[in-house]
Amino acid sequence: MHGIATVKDGPETLVPSTKTRMARMLKSTRPELQSPTDLKAEATRDISAALSGLLADVFALYVKTKNFHWHMSGRHFRDYHLLLDEQSDQIFAMTDPIAERARKIGGTTIRSIGQISRQQRILDNDADYVDPQDMLAELLSDNLQLTREMRQVHNVCDEYGDVATASLLENWLDETERRSWFLYETIRGRSNA
Repeated sequence: MHGIATVKDGPETLVPSTKTRMARMLKSTRPELQSPTDLKAEATRDISAALSGLLADVFALYVKTKNFHWHMSGRHFRDYHLLLDEQSDQIFAMTDPIAERARKIGGTTIRSIGQISRQQRILDNDADYVDPQDMLAELLSDNLQLTREMRQVHNVCDEYGDVATASLLENWLDETERRSWFLYETIRGRSNA
């Protein structure tokens, strides 16, 4: 069935997929929350849904980066601590423009931490201890994943001719590639620190 995910908790239950839930949410957007746009309803629906998924991932990456920043230890503490602080600030700076872009085109956006946890694709790390090199390697992987997710959102924007959202994504892609580059160069050739 299209738009339905099957979940097994004993008897088989049907649960709407994230895309289906987002489509329902956009159909039920209150008139008070609608914004004027020249984009078609399908474009607003698909781009807003893509932006909400991206925003969930950005929040997840922000929290993980801050987590690793707070729990950094070892010989390179100061350098890594400052690097992750700088990167987390850059990641957080994307959140409001992503959400506001969805609203500008007549859609809605993330409403709660619960919604973030249901939509995020970047995994949390709740471990009591993570080796500093493993932290950086995991953040590198997550930033590369975010790059792929942004390219997919860009493709959706291209499909509907939404050049404004695509333009924002291009800047964020460049920033994310820079974060990936810095993380890669920081861990390349180093032993555990």
